[in-house]
Amino acid sequence: MRVAVIDGQGGGIGKSIVEKLRKELPENVEIVALGTNSLATSFMLKAGANEGATGENAIVYNSSKVDIIIGAIGIIAANSMLGELTPMMAKAIAESPAKKVLLPLNRCNIEVVGVDKSEPMPHLIDKAVQSVKESIGRK
Repeated sequence: MRVAVIDGQGGGIGKSIVEKLRKELPENVEIVALGTNSLATSFMLKAGANEGATGENAIVYNSSKVDIIIGAIGIIAANSMLGELTPMMAKAIAESPAKKVLLPLNRCNIEVVGVDKSEPMPHLIDKAVQSVKESIGRK
């Protein structure tokens, strides 16, 4: 089982997700850090990802080679993360056969109606990790 964590900019969200996944998932689950920039990838690797890669080609290539993709909802929106996430990356992620577990962050002008906007990031990450655990349990 391979889980990709995709993040960009400062890499803080990806780092938090990887740390939580590493604590909660069995050791045989491979966590792949995919960063839009080297700082994000580096933080996720330090947090416990098994391997990591950076940039457009890495994200496009690996999106179809993992079972689950986790990140902020902006990873499926072209030019999100202040332009770091290219249209090609967004397309590859959205079209990947992998299950997508997306955190509903309203930073890229996407609003998911019905989602409690006041919920703190650590709670959202906990819910996302729980979803990944349940998905792994089904396979």
